[in-house]
Amino acid sequence: MYPINDREYLKICAKIANLMSISLSSAKKKVEIQIAKVGSKTIQEKIQVAQNLLEICEKNEGEKLSSSRILDKLMATLDDEDNFLTED
Repeated sequence: MYPINDREYLKICAKIANLMSISLSSAKKKVEIQIAKVGSKTIQEKIQVAQNLLEICEKNEGEKLSSSRILDKLMATLDDEDNFLTED
């Protein structure tokens, strides 16, 4: 699939990248995979697929399901175990 250089499309991909805390190229790849699944041909159909994916990401962000938030939660320590280290 050749790269899409439409300004609106790239703007939506940038918003997706920001919400998911990933690079722009990774966000574009996710959108391109979804476009291939749907089989969109015109640029307007492709923009609509990207917009749908953005709405899903915004919904997940609202529900605090983003990957960066999950990682932050997993990396937090318990109050009484700040200096605890497990040995092999």
